[in-house]
Amino acid sequence: MMEWSSKRSVIRMNGDKFRRFVKAPPRNYSVVIMFTALQPQRQCGVCRQADEEFQVLANSWRYSSAFTNKVFFACVDFDEGSDVFQMLSMNSAPTFLHFPSKGKPRKSDTYELQVRGFAAEQLARWVADRTDVQIRVIRPPNYAGPLLLGFLLAVIGGLAYLRRHNLEFLFNKNVWAFSALCFVLIMTSGQMWNHIRGPPYAHKNPSTGQVSYIHGSSQAQFVAETHIVLLFNAAVTMGMVLLHEAATSDIDIGKRKIMCVAGIGLVMLFFSWLLSIFRAKYHGYPYSFLMT
Repeated sequence: MMEWSSKRSVIRMNGDKFRRFVKAPPRNYSVVIMFTALQPQRQCGVCRQADEEFQVLANSWRYSSAFTNKVFFACVDFDEGSDVFQMLSMNSAPTFLHFPSKGKPRKSDTYELQVRGFAAEQLARWVADRTDVQIRVIRPPNYAGPLLLGFLLAVIGGLAYLRRHNLEFLFNKNVWAFSALCFVLIMTSGQMWNHIRGPPYAHKNPSTGQVSYIHGSSQAQFVAETHIVLLFNAAVTMGMVLLHEAATSDIDIGKRKIMCVAGIGLVMLFFSWLLSIFRAKYHGYPYSFLMT
């Protein structure tokens, strides 16, 4: 295992290697394995994202000064070790399991991916809980964020300079109201939770190919779910704005009626969809509207 680990931080295993070096006792080391489906025909985008984070974790451990042979990182791809998936009655990927040096894996040795996400930092905390090995995650430098921020500031500064003789737009209440509304919609949709937890965009069952965009538990969410909620909240807000304008504006009465009907339709339809998502996540929730 040490020889393989010296060549690559994540050891690739098939059925034979798994039975020989993981299942067969005795062992004086723990193994953290990612069960995945990386082949293009599996179309598992989440698997590729989780693999990148797992590689960051394994490299951080492999090249740290505290590296020992106490724990190893490995992966089993479905197309290279389908017998292992069958042996463990596993029907979804990616999945992270810890195989302790003594005894059989417990429930806590299965990483709660859909709750904690697959960020390397979250995986490192789980590994520390299971093995007492502390891993300081070291990521390669990423300059995309600072460059994007610099570009955005440059654009804003350039626009302000070009309109330096006419800055009335800075005092336009509609501009500030729209900006505040966008900020509120982003925060209430769960984007901060995504930033902290790093959940997958969606979940695809490798056996059935079914893709889930809404997490079935109230304790977790997918990135796609937050985008859906953001759009639904925005539609409800647009409906309320149309109803307000229909009641207070001085435009033609016919146009006001159209705005009123459109506003009512948006609020009823998208609020109903929001309630249906809430019912799907909070099982037993008794209320619904238009849709069940």
